[in-house]
Amino acid sequence: MLAIDLPRARRLALRVVLGQAAVTVIAALCALGVGGERAGVSALLGGGIAVVSSLAMAGLVFGGGAGSAARALGMFYIGEAVKLLIVVVLFVVVLSVLKVAPLAMFATFAATFLVYWIALLSALPGLSGARTTAPRGQVDR
Repeated sequence: MLAIDLPRARRLALRVVLGQAAVTVIAALCALGVGGERAGVSALLGGGIAVVSSLAMAGLVFGGGAGSAARALGMFYIGEAVKLLIVVVLFVVVLSVLKVAPLAMFATFAATFLVYWIALLSALPGLSGARTTAPRGQVDR
């Protein structure tokens, strides 16, 4: 059985947000070079929406103290719902108020999900090289 290491999970969430921010900046610079100022700003907006929503979710999920497993699961559900709401509201606002390059905006938003999935896959014990059982000769407790 695996126990959740809360400080490690918090660090992972922060790394995801920072990685998404880095991907956003890189994509915005590429979009700026290829498509001009509107594309660069659009890429920043698309990636920024992902970063803000991920940061909000991480804050909700990991902001409180440790509690029961049911509370933790409930906070993940609430965090994901808030994240989705933030994404929808921000896209509606951006698309209705600003003139953006949709391809740059949505492509950067999608690119931030690569960071999310890479971070999650690297955190899985079987894929990251972490041991889930005790070394030979020791009892796993």
